[in-house]
Amino acid sequence: MLNILKSIILDFQETKLDTGTPRRLALETVRGKAAVCVGVRRCGKTTLMLQRVQRLLDSGVPRQNILHLNFVDDRLHNLAAGNIGLVSEAYYSLYPEKKNAEEVYFFLDEIQVVPGWESFAERLLRTEKCQVFLTGSSSTMLSREIASQMRGRALTWELFPFSFGEFLDSRGIASKGYASNKKRLIIQKAFGEYWEDGGFPEVNGQSPRIRIMIHQEYLQAVLFRDLVQRHDVSHPRALTDLAHWLFENMASLYSVNKLAGYLKSLGHRIPKASVSDYLEWFEDAFFFFTVRLFDPSLARANANPKKIYSVDHALAASVSAGILPNSGHRLENIVFMALRRACPSVRYYRTGAGREVDFIVPGPGRSWRLIQACETLANPHTRERETRAMGEAMAELGLKAGTIVTRLESELIETGQGTIEVVPAWRFLLELEEQASSPSPPGPSAE
Repeated sequence: MLNILKSIILDFQETKLDTGTPRRLALETVRGKAAVCVGVRRCGKTTLMLQRVQRLLDSGVPRQNILHLNFVDDRLHNLAAGNIGLVSEAYYSLYPEKKNAEEVYFFLDEIQVVPGWESFAERLLRTEKCQVFLTGSSSTMLSREIASQMRGRALTWELFPFSFGEFLDSRGIASKGYASNKKRLIIQKAFGEYWEDGGFPEVNGQSPRIRIMIHQEYLQAVLFRDLVQRHDVSHPRALTDLAHWLFENMASLYSVNKLAGYLKSLGHRIPKASVSDYLEWFEDAFFFFTVRLFDPSLARANANPKKIYSVDHALAASVSAGILPNSGHRLENIVFMALRRACPSVRYYRTGAGREVDFIVPGPGRSWRLIQACETLANPHTRERETRAMGEAMAELGLKAGTIVTRLESELIETGQGTIEVVPAWRFLLELEEQASSPSPPGPSAE
């Protein structure tokens, strides 16, 4: 194994870097702490690391001072528990003169597949003159594993598939300065392409047939590598059927009882506890996200139905079983993911009269922000329903503003409670990214 590691390390020294589209994640490093990047498979974590490698090279760091390993490499599958220490041994046997003399940069991709990675990374930071960058496809790296093993020696950053702004970057379209009619038309056309393609970098610009095939391969990889194998799932067919139900019902309310009943109707004898586990594992893999009711009581929030969203709206369409996707739900999923990139605390709101507002998130200072997603307000009944729900929520929370995100429409609606801004999705997404990149005071607690 030592010789294999040496070979891989040396191969990287000669490899031309494929750095792709620059990502907008402002990953910062702090001396003495590992920079950990987590996210769903194929969202671009390795490319992000290679972009960081290129920045180091451009700043004058010698190529020999950079080690890059991807632990899904089949040559490393025998790196069993207790042997991960061979990584540093292999590197310093190649470059003994650098040990404790020069800064060395360790880039370790998908490290969660190797037992004992936590103590190894912690030991590197403690005993070597180095910086450590880690990636993983499990959100458990955010909490249990890092908190228990890294002993405060890590900062974690989440990476998702392309945002709309990054999608524009990948097409060479500037996302700022869209005052001119021509620029708006270009961005609107690109949003139509984002609507169809989604954010996974690999499917960007592919034909519909290839896009669907790639998305379906992603589903199989997450189901069987991140869930079935990792958690030794005894009913993989039930897990697959649950995943398809969630994709086909994205942006909808669900309860564990409802899901257990659905699986039972298909002939699966799965206890409710297993369904809860499956949902938690899907979130661990960054594949689905659940949104709870906004309520000061955590018990009441957990007792109420939750909403489900996919990591990528186009992936959901690709793996749905021939069902025409609900375009309103697709828009809602796009809006959710934009909010989730900017803020981990996203909830939905229900008024005292039982009307629903899709999202409530912390706003500037100690305020809240209400966002509704609706494809069009052209239908008078839809317009009345959406504005009434927003008006009631604004009144109950003492807010003077709310936002309704539509596919194309733009206007200001004055109500007795304040102003509801109707904004096209493309502009909402770009403005949200710009706001998220600007420093602002922390918002209120989500609970």
